Amino acid sequence: MDVKAAVLREINKPLSIEVIEVDDPGPNEVLIATAAAGVCHSDLHFMNGSYATELPVVPGHESSGVVEAVGDGVTDFAPGDHVITCMSVFCGRCKLCVTGRPYLCESHQADRHPDRPARLRSGGEDLGQLYHLSSFAEKMLVHETAVVKIRDDMPLDRAALIGCAVMTGFGAVINTASVPVGASVAVIGCGGVGLAAVLGAVAAGAAQIIAIDLNPDNLALAEQFGATDLIDPSTTDPVDAVKGLTGGGVEYSFEAIGRKDTSEQAFEMLCTGGDATVIGMVPEGQKVEVDASELLYEKTLQGSNMGSNRFRVDMPALVERYMAGRLPLDDMIAERISLDQINEAFDELQVGRFARSVIVF
Repeated sequence: MDVKAAVLREINKPLSIEVIEVDDPGPNEVLIATAAAGVCHSDLHFMNGSYATELPVVPGHESSGVVEAVGDGVTDFAPGDHVITCMSVFCGRCKLCVTGRPYLCESHQADRHPDRPARLRSGGEDLGQLYHLSSFAEKMLVHETAVVKIRDDMPLDRAALIGCAVMTGFGAVINTASVPVGASVAVIGCGGVGLAAVLGAVAAGAAQIIAIDLNPDNLALAEQFGATDLIDPSTTDPVDAVKGLTGGGVEYSFEAIGRKDTSEQAFEMLCTGGDATVIGMVPEGQKVEVDASELLYEKTLQGSNMGSNRFRVDMPALVERYMAGRLPLDDMIAERISLDQINEAFDELQVGRFARSVIVF
């Protein structure tokens, strides 16, 4: 079938809005009518060459929709189901899956067999699927293990945010770092992921939550969401400021931008025994440096993959949290746009203008 999609054909060039072909669902595949897709910095990393991918490819990974059809062997989904997609595709059988870390699964079961045609094509040319999803398109054809069913009354534009930003930031605090009640927390970067980390810190019962961002609008949202202290790093050194606010450093810090310097700052602002978690995607090939002597004080620098999620449990739980009025996703969406406006939305994302833009199909 023919659908409209945004295609990445060249690095550092605008996405091309095209009509592409989507195949029918094969075994263990689900065809989804895309309802909404968030404009996420992770896609931008591939668009500007910070991370490598084969071209041409259809980006997009933070999405929700309605199931239209299912292939042979699919028993958990049926046409009409409301769903969220997730790039943490899992096999359920490998060592990482069965030991409780399905978000690190290295199986390639989500790939189509080489003997079968590509899921996406354009004029006879195969198109890649970024993160096995490609949600910058009117329809998605994905493996069933990339999908979770949610309740029908959850607004799908807000559900899309749970597919990446909210799961990544909230999960980094709750799952990866396991922040305890009463802890001190700093969040560097208060876009969609960082704001979700603030919300995770609130849910964890952190006593002090320090939000750090250059954008005053993002800081205002962070305060609205529960941050107790705000720092603008253009006016003060954020490491010194955090140490001053806490009397020596925070117990937990989270870097939600994806830069070398801010990742190092996250480590530098820790107190003795503190944990720094890098959530953002630091460009491939870059090294993050720390003072080795600080390791003697049992300070930890760690990464987080998609909030260390078990998404078929975690995402419905986040939906329930929203429906109960305890997850303010409405305020996180700065604008709703059409697919035709996607390049302008990425321009705004690069300058940090909005917390989140959402494409509504």
